[in-house]
Amino acid sequence: MAQVETAEAEQGGAGGLDTGAGTWREGIRRLVRVGSRTGPWKRGLVFAAVALLLGLFLLLHATIPNRIGNLGSLVETFLPWFGLFVPMLLAGALWRRSASAVAGLLLPVVVWLSLFGGLLGDKSRSGSDLTVVSHNVGAGNPDPAGTARNLAATGADVLALQELSRQARGTYEKELAKAYPHHAVQGTVGLWSRLPLSDIRPVDIKMDYGPLADTKPIDARMDDARALRTTVATGHGPLVVYVAHMASVRVNPRAGFGTAQRDRGVQAVGQAIAAEQNERVVLLGDLNGTMDDRAFDGITARLRSAQDAAGDGFGFTWPASFPLVRIDQILVRGVRPESSWVLPATGSDHRPVAAGISW
Repeated sequence: MAQVETAEAEQGGAGGLDTGAGTWREGIRRLVRVGSRTGPWKRGLVFAAVALLLGLFLLLHATIPNRIGNLGSLVETFLPWFGLFVPMLLAGALWRRSASAVAGLLLPVVVWLSLFGGLLGDKSRSGSDLTVVSHNVGAGNPDPAGTARNLAATGADVLALQELSRQARGTYEKELAKAYPHHAVQGTVGLWSRLPLSDIRPVDIKMDYGPLADTKPIDARMDDARALRTTVATGHGPLVVYVAHMASVRVNPRAGFGTAQRDRGVQAVGQAIAAEQNERVVLLGDLNGTMDDRAFDGITARLRSAQDAAGDGFGFTWPASFPLVRIDQILVRGVRPESSWVLPATGSDHRPVAAGISW
């Protein structure tokens, strides 16, 4: 019996050694499994990386060069819409239950809010000294008379129209005559006012009408004018008003974002405003660009957007059926924007814009 017990004890001791070694090896395996387990900080690393790249893209958008197809201006035209990637990435992060992806989204959220957060609230104030309205009425507008009546019904003191066709010009003059005793038209842009106008003249925005442009009679070339300057006589002194319709832009797979003609016009108007002696200036018109676009730096350095200062939201105006960008602008200097808003659609492919300003 003693020998049996001793043998069992020896076997138990050997077994004890084996069990200890097995436990040690199992512990190592367990540590390896825990270390390689996909946790909340290791899941969704792709989403986290994309979120950080989005944040850097928004933060450094001004460094995107225009040398290749005006890519920088194209990005800045639609810059607010890049914020839509945030909820998409958030959905992916929640689907992956990824803490790292959620943390990575902090950068684009903070940058986007710093750029556009101020447009999310209503900054308008009640009351103003003067109401201005601007509208690209559209050369193909099927109902110019109805559009004119709708614009007159806004009660605007000053009304700027762009893209006036020769056929529709008479209709607008007839329909607006009662509400606006003073008006000026230069080419395809015009200004209707309840207050007297003076010093009316066209502004050359350097449009290129082709190789035969210089051979056209001066009267015919004036019909092509797309900008004017005039002075409105108010009870608080003169107010200089510019009305402009910049050249259209195009996106071409080969040439990229075609803005050359528009940019020349922007530069010309910017120079005119820089030389303006009157402190009170308002620029109204279809500028075919957003104020985030670096091409407008020469203008935005001297004028501020009424929508940015006193609007509610982004104030998108084009296309009228589902506005994606604000290319119709009201910019001011020397007066205080009190409110800014977008009016209901007319027969045009643009929506009208309005602003209340005070001295």
